Amino acid sequence: MVEITVDYEGNLRTRALHGPSGDRIETDAPVDNHGKGERFSPTDLVAAAVSSCMLTVMGIVAERHGWALAGARARTEKRMVEDPVRRIGSLGVELWFPAGLPEESRKPLLRAAQSCPVKQSLHPDIALDVRVTWAE
Repeated sequence: MVEITVDYEGNLRTRALHGPSGDRIETDAPVDNHGKGERFSPTDLVAAAVSSCMLTVMGIVAERHGWALAGARARTEKRMVEDPVRRIGSLGVELWFPAGLPEESRKPLLRAAQSCPVKQSLHPDIALDVRVTWAE
């Protein structure tokens, strides 16, 4: 179990405390929803969590096989929808892989990305499009 406590600080901002490490994350509402957009919004954290999770799970697989994944990168585009309620409508994830990965690494790494716990936790109404670029 991991405990995270979140305090509302006013002005549409929160501060989350990660119990095990003491690390903090602050959020702000986005400009299109009454905020200043000066920090990650809560839904931005969901988008970041998907990419971070995919890279982390692929990193576990890469370490197990001795594949050099350092330098891999993800970019996530989050699109909001308003109907029937304001929510994340879609996430587009682009994954870039560094040169030097062996051909046999591709399927296991992509399978790992697809199995990441954050992706598996998303509601099925959130469209998720994953695109991949392998450096030569």
